Amino acid sequence: MWIKKIKIYNFRNYKNEEINLEKNINIFYGKNAQGKTNIIEAIYLCGLGKSFRTNKDKEMIKLNENNSFVEVEYEKSDRDGKIKIELKNKKNIYLNNIKLKKLSELLGNLNVVIFTPDDINILKGGPENRRRFLNIMISQLRPNYLNVLNLYKKTIEERNNYLRLIKEENKSEELLDIWDEKLAEYAEKIVNYRKEFINKISNKIVEIHKSITNNNEEIKIEYLTDCEKKENYLNLLKQRRKLDIIKGFTTKGIHRDDFVIYINDNQVNVYGSQGQNRTVMLSLKLSELQIIYDEIGEYPILLLDDFMSELDKERRKNFLENIKNNQVIITCTEKLNLENLNYLEYNVSDGKIIK
Repeated sequence: MWIKKIKIYNFRNYKNEEINLEKNINIFYGKNAQGKTNIIEAIYLCGLGKSFRTNKDKEMIKLNENNSFVEVEYEKSDRDGKIKIELKNKKNIYLNNIKLKKLSELLGNLNVVIFTPDDINILKGGPENRRRFLNIMISQLRPNYLNVLNLYKKTIEERNNYLRLIKEENKSEELLDIWDEKLAEYAEKIVNYRKEFINKISNKIVEIHKSITNNNEEIKIEYLTDCEKKENYLNLLKQRRKLDIIKGFTTKGIHRDDFVIYINDNQVNVYGSQGQNRTVMLSLKLSELQIIYDEIGEYPILLLDDFMSELDKERRKNFLENIKNNQVIITCTEKLNLENLNYLEYNVSDGKIIK
């Protein structure tokens, strides 16, 4: 799949831009704060229906304007498509000019994988970063996953509210059984999805990491959960009911799950060097890329936001070998010299793009 054209109107620092893209590598270069990342964000928005930089849609609308839209025209092996996202009082999503009712209807039409310098936080940060990584990847390939995840979140919010009512107003504890049953049902489904994709990552990441590190490192990934079986999680909820009431929230569940990556049997985010953590992150994202290809038979759009500067010459060479079949959108502060590759360059300056 590849994006043929992007239209941006009142988006971030852009007034009105139309960009025709090359099928392979497209490089947007320019000084900082000129609008390069905004192009990556616009594409990501059309793929996932949300930004990777903010949870507030209004922040993407150009200053002093009331509405905005981004639109991409793309081509897949079996069809062409167009996605348009309007941002105003509320967000409207259109696929081939038809307004969508649910975000899950958008997911999977335009698959993207993004690399940013902040990706290191997936490993070095808290478990919520790793869950978010899994949620984004799985949602693109299993849109129903997002529906189940939203049901789980809604149920746990209702359970937490009731826990506080028990504590403050002495409500009956027995009613918790209703939420516990639903919570355990959704949790089991979510764990099954996550375990499926952790297994897929495991099958890919070993060889990818060996090739990047010239066979010097052995990598392993492990998923951590208390919710593998519905009955086990139901028992855990009952065991911790008194504690949950005291705290006023649900202390165990898939909202606490995590995964751990080991290099040569050492936990990389604890014992690994900065370089090792970056290389593992590279391997993790390249595994995601390969999984998407295996699932849909096409490579996703690869978004590299100021990422090439993070790689030394050897890692850049190994990385480029792994992405030669993708359409790649790269942002950087200076022109790149990519040996033996065809690519198109665009200069970005104050919200203007010059091909």
